[in-house]
Amino acid sequence: MKHREALLGYAYISPWLIGFVVLTLGPFVASFYLGFTQYNLLTAPKFIGLQNYIHILKDHDFWQSLYVTFYYAIFSVPLDLLVALVLAILLNQKVRFMRLFRTIFYLPAILPPVAVAILWNWILNPQYGILNRFLGILHLPQPQWLVTPQWTVPSFIVMSVWGVGTWMITFLAGLQDVPRSLYEAAVIDGASVWKKFWYVTLPMISPVLFFNLIMGLIGAFSYFTQAFVMGAGYGGRGAGINNAGLFYALNIYIQGFTELNMGYASALAWVLFFIVLLLTLLVFKSSSLWVYYGGEKE
Repeated sequence: MKHREALLGYAYISPWLIGFVVLTLGPFVASFYLGFTQYNLLTAPKFIGLQNYIHILKDHDFWQSLYVTFYYAIFSVPLDLLVALVLAILLNQKVRFMRLFRTIFYLPAILPPVAVAILWNWILNPQYGILNRFLGILHLPQPQWLVTPQWTVPSFIVMSVWGVGTWMITFLAGLQDVPRSLYEAAVIDGASVWKKFWYVTLPMISPVLFFNLIMGLIGAFSYFTQAFVMGAGYGGRGAGINNAGLFYALNIYIQGFTELNMGYASALAWVLFFIVLLLTLLVFKSSSLWVYYGGEKE
């Protein structure tokens, strides 16, 4: 009977197992091998040892893509977390039509990335985009979004704020899970609004902040679709003028599917894997200093 139950269980999960082996584990192992080969998709892979990884250290596009990605991550992740938290606090109030407001702020997060990129390509157009029109009405400087290299990455940072709906929802769930008794005790102790936020709200939602930070870092280092769609109009190959929008994931795509250097692209992908792994481990290591579970530190 136990043997039959085990077979039946494996039969039920077999679609997931097959998908995992074929679509995840298989490419994962294959990319590790291809990272040590010269492979152009047209001929058989040729083993070349560590030459791909040695070439990475000398490749200007690698360092440029690493700079662009770190630049984007350093500014976009904290900014998006802050905006999402502020929106969650505002949407946690008990006012009329609150469900409608929550839906409106969450909608951009579920729109197709390509559609979002095309929309923001129009919004950020320096000649007829509505953002520069609005800045002109306020008599503020009108940057050359996406056109000049120094404004390319800030354009993507501005755009990222528009899609913080998912982070906002998780923050909102965390805020609604904070016990009211803690706020009542803080009021009795004479705590101000700021002290209630700093000593009650923030520690209690720190696990949610920790989760969003990890997901934000992973998302920033795998940023691709918007950079490819929006950069194509200003650089020819999706990287913007002077490769100012050459994100790391976009560089992997260009090397693998445009230049047909699939072996080199696999090596780049593994370098990215270890960079993200290292950053994630650092965040996990620091979590003992600022993440609280059940009112106590991790």
